[in-house]
Amino acid sequence: MAVSEAEAVVMEVLWRAAPRSAEEILAEVGPAQGWQEGTVKSLLNRLLKKKAVKAEKDGRRYLYTPLLSRGKYVSQESKGLLDRLFDGRVAPLVAHFSEQRKLTKKDIAELRKLLKELDDEQA
Repeated sequence: MAVSEAEAVVMEVLWRAAPRSAEEILAEVGPAQGWQEGTVKSLLNRLLKKKAVKAEKDGRRYLYTPLLSRGKYVSQESKGLLDRLFDGRVAPLVAHFSEQRKLTKKDIAELRKLLKELDDEQA
């Protein structure tokens, strides 16, 4: 399921706390994004069509709850990034980031720990 950047902003609100109304979502992200109520409702309708969220009637309004988990979204986005930019390989991604942004000692320690854990799992 492809979620646009704007839709992801709405999803982040719902992942933090749900269910939420369109008005609550607008209050949280509208000012920073420069969005009006119609924009948020459009994004919610797109997410409903994609089955990324569900809506339940609550009086005169709808409350929205995510169906797509944040973990699944992050996995999809990560895989897409790796496939599009790095031929599905992790090492070139890490090399790119180490060239573009200096890795801290903490970053390097975490990478070493991860590599050791992965190595231990394969042994």
